[in-house]
Amino acid sequence: MVAPARFKRFILLLLLLLPISSSAQISLWKIGGSGLSWADNDTTRLFVDFSTTPGSIQPIYFRTEENAFQHIDNWAFWRDPSDRIFDYQDGEMPRMWKWNNGIPDPTENGSRLLDSDPITYNPPSSDDIERETFTMDVAVPVPAVAFGFIPPSEGFRSNGTPLETDFVPSYLITASVAPEPPVMEGNVQPLSTVLADVSQNFAPQVRIDFSRQYLRFFRYRRILSDLDASSADALALIGSISEFQLFAQGVPQRAIYKSKIIHLGQSLNFGRIFWKATRYRMVDGQPRVMPDAGAQLRIEVRTGRDDDPAVYHDYMDTGLERVVSRDYYENQLRTRFLRIHAQADLSERQPKPGVRASITYDSDNWTFWSAPFSESGQLVNLQSGSYIQLRVSLESNSFDDFVRIDSLWIETAPLLAADVRGEIARVDDLQPKSGATEVELGEETQFVYDLQADFADVEAEGFDMLRLRTGNRTTLHSLQMGSPLAEVVAGEVTDEGDGLLIRLPGRVTRTNNPLVRLVFSTEVFEFAKTFQSEVLDSARDVLPQPVGGGDVSDELSTNSLRVLGNANASLSFVQGLSFASAVFTPNGDGVHDELRINYSLFRLPVAVPVALDVYRLDGQRIARVEYGVQQAGPQSIRWDGRDDSGILLPPGTYLAAVQPLADFTAGARLYPIAIAY
Repeated sequence: MVAPARFKRFILLLLLLLPISSSAQISLWKIGGSGLSWADNDTTRLFVDFSTTPGSIQPIYFRTEENAFQHIDNWAFWRDPSDRIFDYQDGEMPRMWKWNNGIPDPTENGSRLLDSDPITYNPPSSDDIERETFTMDVAVPVPAVAFGFIPPSEGFRSNGTPLETDFVPSYLITASVAPEPPVMEGNVQPLSTVLADVSQNFAPQVRIDFSRQYLRFFRYRRILSDLDASSADALALIGSISEFQLFAQGVPQRAIYKSKIIHLGQSLNFGRIFWKATRYRMVDGQPRVMPDAGAQLRIEVRTGRDDDPAVYHDYMDTGLERVVSRDYYENQLRTRFLRIHAQADLSERQPKPGVRASITYDSDNWTFWSAPFSESGQLVNLQSGSYIQLRVSLESNSFDDFVRIDSLWIETAPLLAADVRGEIARVDDLQPKSGATEVELGEETQFVYDLQADFADVEAEGFDMLRLRTGNRTTLHSLQMGSPLAEVVAGEVTDEGDGLLIRLPGRVTRTNNPLVRLVFSTEVFEFAKTFQSEVLDSARDVLPQPVGGGDVSDELSTNSLRVLGNANASLSFVQGLSFASAVFTPNGDGVHDELRINYSLFRLPVAVPVALDVYRLDGQRIARVEYGVQQAGPQSIRWDGRDDSGILLPPGTYLAAVQPLADFTAGARLYPIAIAY
């Protein structure tokens, strides 16, 4: 007999795989499996294996006999690529730089030392030995077991020495798993883990073996030796390197796949995101299905209305910036950075015509990356768009555990309108001087919410329902529509606990497109809260369409759905804590057996785990009860009077604290509670 939970999952999967009926307008956009090819639709691939199982992706499993650097083909040769590469994300792009800056001259920046070609190398040059430092950041921690370097396989130095015998006489190899703050004392400092400190070396090919450990940063530093001081070839450093080598065994902590910006053919609304994935563990060199393997997926999505989420600028003769095309920016303008000579540090040109200015994010046409999805079946909850991009992180908690994703699909449906915009303000401050709606945290506040649809250039059938999510209990005071606005009676109003679902008295279409205004009241418990909303069509099997913030009416001036908490509000994350009874009696008689505790959570930037801690009067904690993840707003929990061992506490007075379990919270207040029998 199939367990109920498994049976429900089976039915859900079966329904998803069945063809969608002709009357429904919800479709599935799919990548992997029978959908778009993973391998043909990527823009970033970091340690991703496409070949082991065609149609799927999984992390590369490093073998000790192969150079792990050979799996990287998108090195950046700057210490900080963020000013040069739009949308650069730390942890996505491997980097290599010489000394304390990257040098975009291939004879110096080390690109020839990572190209898997044993012939190419950086020719020995006259240089300060202490400057001969290369740092390699592979972007994510990998299970490293060895590091080394080899000389060129052919060629000669100017004194006739074969390059294949031109050994590096002394060197220091260090590594670390995490970025470390720079400590500048004249030269680049070693990283935290010393792999090798060799003052006398006579081997051209070097391999340093060590116990398997996660490492991300590797630093090679040439150090002074006696041979350097006595060398006749004094104008060039002794020792030639053709390739740096890294050896690993297992899977990286993260493998990153980022898709291209994919055109969907038309603007669409988005529903839920699903995927099919399997966890594995490598045992005796073979992958075995292990549902409990320490591996998981994190998937992010963004959507857009054009093919580029960047806005490019150049300088005018006034020093101000103007928008230009990407082609003009990349091919007609000079870079902002230059070097006076090969050894000089980078400097920035003056802002003047002909020089590249900033690259900014096109937030008018693109959503920002979603919060990571870790469970299949969640709502995407992004603005409609005709372009989509995915970022998939295949994460592993151990050297030999990994997850394989076979396919991923997202529900899509036609638009209800070309665009729907909303704008919110306080009833008593429709045009705030600061431009933002500000409220007192925890106080019931009355708001005005204006909504307007746009049907330009889209054959859309409109909508007849509006959902408003405030995150807390919400009271509707009036619904107004038209121009001029007139109060109307809603067809139906449903209290959904965290907001309202309102059926409009008429359908909003291209030919009947009035301004819609809600007047409602609710409480805000966060310093920055966006009132999410969406429009729906009760007559058709389509997806809701999110409402974006924007300029809707002249009467309101915020152009946003965001509400800010007053900066002078209390810093306490837990407020209004109260007990249903000053004394409770957990003796099993059915009366006051549990203590109900009410409180409100304030200012939480994300949902966090919450726990009740109970202490004896001497300060020793005797119980911690975790209540799962909670968001900002009113909460209620119950405690049965038991300690960490499940034993009822004896009668007496105790101290209790409700505490969010997050790094950014501290200073929980203790309250006395009494137990009696």
